[in-house]
Amino acid sequence: LRFDGMVFNLALRMSGGPDDAADLSQEIFLRVYKHLGRFRGKSSLKTWIYRIAVNCCRSRLRRRLTRQRALPLSPPERLNELPDTGRGPEERAMALDTSEALAAALARLPVRFREAVVLRDVEGLSYEEIALVAGLRLGTVRSRIARGRDRLRAELEELKR
Repeated sequence: LRFDGMVFNLALRMSGGPDDAADLSQEIFLRVYKHLGRFRGKSSLKTWIYRIAVNCCRSRLRRRLTRQRALPLSPPERLNELPDTGRGPEERAMALDTSEALAAALARLPVRFREAVVLRDVEGLSYEEIALVAGLRLGTVRSRIARGRDRLRAELEELKR
């Protein structure tokens, strides 16, 4: 599939674990297939699928919060899917530690900030695309990204201690 990597990566960073991300990805593509007839072309197909993916992730997190009253704090098992042959073992280990710390810090952010930061800084969507995907005004998107980055920075500092 053309968008499977994009959807899985978003689900992984929003859910906090590869098993949840795989389940979410499957649920997202089922929704896409089921509602494909509703796609009107007012936005790009990519933006429309992101919107479905974000809504799916929100729903899953709401259900989890209702049951557990807490977000998952464990980072994904491995964010690096392909081996990095350009670096030595020590550099790869340091990069893996960094990506795990980042995943743990992202998991601690409130969903609204995590969503904004992941869509902008990980997935590379423009502010306008995020506004469309999240159903928010542009100013709200900018604010959430700025606040999310600040909170992410604070979480990373906390994890260093």
